[in-house]
Amino acid sequence: MNLKSEPIDDHCHCVNAQQQSFEYLDDIEHSEISKSTEALSASPKEILIQEKPEDIWNIVNKGYRIPDPKKKWAKKVVKKYERWYSEHPVYTYRMFERTKRYIYHVVQEVEKRNMPMEIALLPIIESAYNPIARSNMKAVGLWQFIPSTGKNYGLKQDWWKDERSNVILSTNASLNYLEKLYNQFGTWELALAAYNAGEGKVSREIKKNKRRKRATDYYTISLPRETDEYVSKLIAMKHIIQNPEKYNVEVPYIPNVPYFGEVILTEQMDIDLILKLADISSEEFELLNAHHKRPLIPNESQPTGVLLPHHKINTYNKNLAAHDGALSNWILYKPKRKESIMKVAKKFDINLSTFKRINSLNGRVTFRRNSTVLIPKSSELKSKYTLKGTGDFNYTSVGTHHVSRGDTLGGIARKYKVSIEDLKEFNELDSHIIIIGTTIDIPQ
Repeated sequence: MNLKSEPIDDHCHCVNAQQQSFEYLDDIEHSEISKSTEALSASPKEILIQEKPEDIWNIVNKGYRIPDPKKKWAKKVVKKYERWYSEHPVYTYRMFERTKRYIYHVVQEVEKRNMPMEIALLPIIESAYNPIARSNMKAVGLWQFIPSTGKNYGLKQDWWKDERSNVILSTNASLNYLEKLYNQFGTWELALAAYNAGEGKVSREIKKNKRRKRATDYYTISLPRETDEYVSKLIAMKHIIQNPEKYNVEVPYIPNVPYFGEVILTEQMDIDLILKLADISSEEFELLNAHHKRPLIPNESQPTGVLLPHHKINTYNKNLAAHDGALSNWILYKPKRKESIMKVAKKFDINLSTFKRINSLNGRVTFRRNSTVLIPKSSELKSKYTLKGTGDFNYTSVGTHHVSRGDTLGGIARKYKVSIEDLKEFNELDSHIIIIGTTIDIPQ
């Protein structure tokens, strides 16, 4: 991948000569263009006016292929979710804002495979397009992979990382899985049902209906309520994006250009240093690299890729070339057999609770077999983790919880240590009632 930002020649119109400035045509008044043209006669400067990139939602809207339901009950479900999103405009706008980092990549991948563009909206339904979203069924990431399915599709889950939250790898795995389900069941509706409820469940219900000589389409077979409403919810979201004014919803403009690019690490590097070199916040890093679970990225057999905002890649490369210090301030240590957690903490002069917090060892006395632990080299690094509540990172991004069977608003509030009233206000909820299959944003 060429990581250097280059102008798109197809969209540039040269006016005249040497110094360049870029603005979108839509953002310039005609009078201002006239003044600029007059100024050119007195000054030999070149002004490049770049056309505003197409709104990616236009591309999404052109690619829908899943038909609206014809069954009366399913139409009612579509209306129910159209009404729900319409009645929660702040939540809905926040959700659309989250898509800006990922939607270009997902749309590109969906187009490559000639899949219906409704599939690019699926992370809205699954995770509200939040890569750090989790459910009580242990599903994680934009596409909400459970551990077993993630492993089946090549997503590694270990102490260092959980690739179910890797934007690129999880998108590839999810689309592979959906293509497999489509080839197995023959329609996108059934493929989506199997994605939600499991292919075994859908296969059994199809066989059951065949024995009874009944239809075997998605809208006829018996499925759990969440799965019954799954496609209708996706159709409702499609309708909203097609005509946001009708539903009193604002869908923000997102340019059809890459948000992120990838840089390759060939050596172990601290995430704090990456943030400094790229001049980005820890929140920005996490939202693009949520799969990394530790404060450094280890040296692996294969070079590791890190995603950065596209406009920050040159900054990172320039600062890295000028950096003459260490790339990491951590030691990797393998505890000896029968060596206790307390003994290792004393050995390296680290406060026990700090050591446990750094290495996610809370509640343990001994190490797991073949463990590797992180030891901070500097006292400054040690002190960073002594603050109450400080984890591997101090992210400020909004968390997301996927509502599953058995969830209650009170239970979610307790799990994330927030008040019920804060959850209700943040998600524009009028009551304690929550709907299975929806997502709840968690203020942090």
